[in-house]
This record gives sequence, C-alpha cells and structure tokens, in this order.
Amino acid sequence: MTLDVIRGRAATTPLSTVSFTIAAIAAATLLGAWYFEYVLGFRPCALCLDQRVPYYIAVPAGLVLGFLARDPRRAWLVRWGLIALGLVLVYGSAYGVYHAGIEWDWWKGPASCSGRLHLPRDVLSSLQNFQFVPCDRAAWTFLGISLAGYNALIAGALAVVAFLGARRSA
Repeated sequence: MTLDVIRGRAATTPLSTVSFTIAAIAAATLLGAWYFEYVLGFRPCALCLDQRVPYYIAVPAGLVLGFLARDPRRAWLVRWGLIALGLVLVYGSAYGVYHAGIEWDWWKGPASCSGRLHLPRDVLSSLQNFQFVPCDRAAWTFLGISLAGYNALIAGALAVVAFLGARRSA
C-alpha cells in the first residue's frame, strides 16, 4: 500500500461525518441515561429502558456506516444504511412521544406500568426484591420536559440528520 492509498482511506467524507456524528450523539445520550441511573440514582421504568434500544442500534450502526463511507464505492450502501438508521430513530422518537404522553396523562400506558400490582404466589419473598418504577410519572423534568420528552427530541433530531445525510454526496 502506498501512502496516498492510506491517506485516501483515512479521509472523511460528508457521509462518514454524518454517520460518526449520529454514533457520537447516540453514545452521549446513552451515557446521559446511565449517568441519571447509576450516579444520580433515578431508576428507569420499563418504557425508559425500551427507549434506549434505538440508541443501542445507532451507535454501532453509525460507526460501521462511518467506516464504510470512507470508500466512495460504498456510498450507495451508506445512504441506504442512513435511511434505515433514520427509520430506527423515528421509531425511537415516536416511542419517546408515547412515553411522554403517558406521563402527561394524554393517554393510558400499558397495565404493567400503571402501578397496579399483580402478586405472585410467594408474596413475601417477591416483595423483598421488588422495586416498581411507574411509567406514568416523570422522575425528572427540566424546562417542563421529562427525560422521555428529551429522548423524543434527540431521536427525532438524529433521524433528521440521518435522512438529510443520506441525501448528501459522497
């Protein structure tokens, strides 16, 4: 390999920049969620945990697409990957809106999140380890927006970045 070939493969392209940016922001979002959970002690509800799944997909997918985008022959593949990633993030944004709507009492959430308790046969032993976190109450808000609301905004913004990035030239 010559030095020019190595430099060419290491060069960034608009598609790689978009892909790496999505991966970085998705990773930062996960780090923020883990900070709230493990450092500040906010226990996530079931819906909060489910809202992390699109980010678990976006981080490695964004990294893979970023490295693939360095080869101009793979630009079409990266564009389709960004569209697919955008759809995953639209789902994540919609899920955040759904969860925020439950917190604001716009609609009812799943029965497993409402605070109703379904006790198993061995009640005493299960109650010792049981820590229920309701989905219909926001654990933390800033400027009137809960973490679910911020998730909807971040995932929605990343979806827009992915879709706009798919339209960029290699």
